[in-house]
Amino acid sequence: MVEFVGREHELAVLDGMLDSVLRSASADPRPGKCLLMRGRRRIGKSSLVEAFADRAQVPFMFFTAAGASEELELEAFVEAVVTSSLPDRAVFEESRPGNWSAALRQLAGVLPDDRPSIVVIDEAPYLMERVDAFEGILQRSWDRELSRKPVLLILVGSDLAMMEALDSYGRPFHQRGTQLVLGPLNPFEVAQMLHLEPVDAFDASLVTGGLPLICANWSTGADLWQFLAEELANPVSPLLVSAERSLAAEFPDTAMAGTVLQAIGSGERTFSNIARAAGGIAHSTLNRALEILVNKRIVVAEQPLSTQPSKEKHYVVADPYLRFWLTFVGPHLAEVERLRGDITLDRIQQRWVSWRGRVIEPLLRESLARLLPSAGLPSAPAVGAYWTRSNSVEIDVVGADRAPIAKELLFVGSMKWLERSPFDAHDLVALQRQRAQLTSAPIPLLAISRNGVDPTLNGLDAAFGPEDLFEAWRPRG
Repeated sequence: MVEFVGREHELAVLDGMLDSVLRSASADPRPGKCLLMRGRRRIGKSSLVEAFADRAQVPFMFFTAAGASEELELEAFVEAVVTSSLPDRAVFEESRPGNWSAALRQLAGVLPDDRPSIVVIDEAPYLMERVDAFEGILQRSWDRELSRKPVLLILVGSDLAMMEALDSYGRPFHQRGTQLVLGPLNPFEVAQMLHLEPVDAFDASLVTGGLPLICANWSTGADLWQFLAEELANPVSPLLVSAERSLAAEFPDTAMAGTVLQAIGSGERTFSNIARAAGGIAHSTLNRALEILVNKRIVVAEQPLSTQPSKEKHYVVADPYLRFWLTFVGPHLAEVERLRGDITLDRIQQRWVSWRGRVIEPLLRESLARLLPSAGLPSAPAVGAYWTRSNSVEIDVVGADRAPIAKELLFVGSMKWLERSPFDAHDLVALQRQRAQLTSAPIPLLAISRNGVDPTLNGLDAAFGPEDLFEAWRPRG
């Protein structure tokens, strides 16, 4: 059995909510609490809830919607109650509800009154899509029956936009639940799970995306290339199939959005280049596809961070694993399926350093933002990058008081994430020139380097290596 690691913050939130249910059970006429948990597919939401319920040792029911018809979903829900650990679950065998209103009302009736219980509805957005007026049904059941029981109701969803909408103003369930966003395993948790050094944990985070299911296949003691060799030799490995399944679920009827995503994943970032890579599609079609991708939080639209407004945008795939898959795996699945994953592996090794240098930038910027204030640098509310339309000026790190149009720039920096070369005088001169093109203010200069800084170098205000940035993810307290 794979060890469950990390998620201390999320488990603490769940423990706190269950404790709140317990404390309210005798004094509050509505002791029930609801948690709305959202996160990308295969991020470990179900595993987290299962681990929480296992250690809570209270009556527990877990139902997963599957996007089937309303009747089939109801039948599966009844079966989930019957096979749960709720004490009066046999009622559902004796009298099966005929609709969702009756099912939720009957569920409330079998929940214990004298102790807390946990009810999980996984992939709730499927019910929002398939069951007529489900949000209203849920709201009425919660207000009239479920919240009157000492129950922790956890609604889980992979469609981030729909889960946000569930709690939005004007919707039936507004302000009835607490939000919890579940992200991937961070570099510290990846290192803990895979027993890796900090620098290797950053590489592993890029390839696995911090997805627990993929990390679980990483053999103890294996390095990156051993892991990839094993995964590429297995056509049904999680590394290969997770992206396919997620994309099929995200884009069942939006083929153009999938085509645009492939263009972005191949490395195109500007609107015009994406249009060409996607087959020269019309700008209106591309705008709609990009809107879908951004709304689903699959693609991020980045803007230059400076004191001047800019219309320039770069579109990047938000999930590092999906970027890896779209670049190296998806286009070459036929090789893997005919058991020639060695060809795919050789291609990855040839392009790895240049690909990693670009893809790791958002992760390193986030690490820096979490670490500040540090090394004499102030805390920065916004940490981003700057570029011009022609890319004649590209600055890897810009710290500012706000984004994307800052009032004050706090620092600028350069990233050098190569295998052996340290940050040297040539890199410093380039950074000084970039600062001069962005601002005349003598704001601090910093370097982020995989292999340190030339010890004879003067002129940098701060420098950060893998170990420094890794510490940003270590749990505090």
